[in-house]
Amino acid sequence: MSPSRAHRLATYFHVHLVSDSTGETLNAMAKAVTARFDGVIPIEHIYALVRSPKQMDRVLEEIEAAPGVVLHTLVDRDLREQLEEGCRRLDMPQIGALDPLVGALSRYLGAALSTRVGAQHALDHDYFNRIAALDFAMAYDDGQGTLDQLEGADVVLCGVSRTSKTPTCIYLAHRGIRAANVPLVPGQEDGERLTKLKNPLVIGLTVSPDRLVQIRRNRIDSLNANQSSTYTDQDAVRDETIKARRAFERRGWPTIDVTRRSVEETAAAIVNLLSERRTSRVGAAW
Repeated sequence: MSPSRAHRLATYFHVHLVSDSTGETLNAMAKAVTARFDGVIPIEHIYALVRSPKQMDRVLEEIEAAPGVVLHTLVDRDLREQLEEGCRRLDMPQIGALDPLVGALSRYLGAALSTRVGAQHALDHDYFNRIAALDFAMAYDDGQGTLDQLEGADVVLCGVSRTSKTPTCIYLAHRGIRAANVPLVPGQEDGERLTKLKNPLVIGLTVSPDRLVQIRRNRIDSLNANQSSTYTDQDAVRDETIKARRAFERRGWPTIDVTRRSVEETAAAIVNLLSERRTSRVGAAW
């Protein structure tokens, strides 16, 4: 077999994710782990809100039909024992995904474990804060809102078009951070009004001209739309990004280069900047 042929081949395997809650934590953990292996593609079977023996029986039937690895985050002791016993009978590996961390914290804190199912999704203050943050991000997206309204933000993102401002704000909202964004538009919006804000941390998002041209062209193609030539013109875009960088520097705003960053990485950098601000150690650039 040629090297190129071997490189194209992937290893597929079944992974069964069993949760008595929404399964979000387990799904994220499984993706993070499998991403560490090249050429490995999991076939995911997700079983969320498993809270009765009858439901667990159906789960075990599906596991038997598609042998693979079983990951779980079960809190209920009886259901956990039912799954473990079923996996032993089927000679199937099963892993309590949170066990090592929960065990270590329990020993360190000397605290008893909660047996409340879905505790992280309770309708508590943090939950409603995340919903409010999401409403805020949607209400003050793409330059909407007066300065008085933007004062309610934790962070205001500023940058030229297509620097992932909106998805980053939405992602931050899921962490309870109130984020708004203001696009820089040549001849219309230069962001100067944001210098009057007192409460929010204003952050400038920058990107390389070449990458920005590519993103904008892809966007136009996906919409089958016609756009003015300056929107994707190499020289015009370079001038636009240079002016944005200079404006951020002149105003003393921290900046994040999103050229090779995912939304998650950009959001993580923003969280760090907010944390540093709270401890009076704001960085200048990332």
